[in-house]
Formats: sequence, structure tokens, C-alpha cells
Amino acid sequence: MLALAFAASSLVDLNAVERAEGNRRADAVQLGRVLLRTVWPAQVLKIRIDSAGRHEVAGIVLSGVKFHRKLDAGEFGAEVAALVRMTFATSGVEEIDVWATVPLPYVKQVLVHGEYLQPTERIVFSVTVPRSEAATFAGRLRRGDDVFWDPAWRSSLGRTQGSARGKAQSF
Repeated sequence: MLALAFAASSLVDLNAVERAEGNRRADAVQLGRVLLRTVWPAQVLKIRIDSAGRHEVAGIVLSGVKFHRKLDAGEFGAEVAALVRMTFATSGVEEIDVWATVPLPYVKQVLVHGEYLQPTERIVFSVTVPRSEAATFAGRLRRGDDVFWDPAWRSSLGRTQGSARGKAQSF
């Protein structure tokens, strides 16, 4: 039993190190150790903390595909709200940016570099949460105030990857 707990802890540490980015990478690793203890339905791909002077901002990138279980828009919102709560509770960041991405279809072509480089993913969800709005964020998310949802992606959650339609939003 102890070996299993050690292996799980080691996996969390490994994932936290691999997914951490930013000019405050050590802080991102520490945050990753907290967030990645949970197997989230939408996979946490990157955890980034950057600072300029005394200002610290966290960025959390979620996968918009291949969820660990069926997920609808309400459940996705609940995950985002939980990640924001946990991040503010365990770090000193003053703002959190959360976004979800999906890969763009691959087109075989000549490799290009520099200014001709083509994007490989697109953003389908994005929200910024200042610490001053932490207590009211779930309501803002529910209302959709200052939240970007790609309409086609959001509707696909309920149809193709989500659970029962019409489920109440609980975030």
C-alpha cells in the first residue's frame, strides 16, 4: 500500500515538473503538485506562473478533447471554478487565466519556420479571474460574463462528449 502511495506521489511530481512553465517555474511546479493530485475530467496540460515585479499571474491550459470521462458544459465550468478556487487558495497569484485548446487538423505540408509558422491548436474557452473576483467568479462564469466559449465546441460537449442533456450547471 505504501509503495502505491509513493508511486502516485511520484507521478504527481513528475507531471507537475513536466507541465510547469513560466518565469516562476518553481512556483508553477508547486501549484502543479496541488492541482494534479486530482484526475480532472478535462486534462490539465500546462500550469504557468509568470511575474513582473511584484505581480504574479497563473495560466492553466486545459485539453478541450479526450476527456477522462464524459463532460458537458456545466461540468466543464465546475472544473474551471474548482481549479480557480484551488489556485487562489494555494498560491499568491493575483490573477488566473484559464483556457482550453483543441488541436487543429494536421495538413501535411512543407515545414515552415519563423513568421510563416502555422498554429497547431485553437482556443475554445478562455477566462481571466482577478483575485478580487474570486468570491463571485462562479456566478460570473454561470452568467457567461467576460467568458469566451467557442459556440460549436460548447455545444459539442453536450452532444458528443457530455453526459445527460439539460443537466443543471453546478459551478
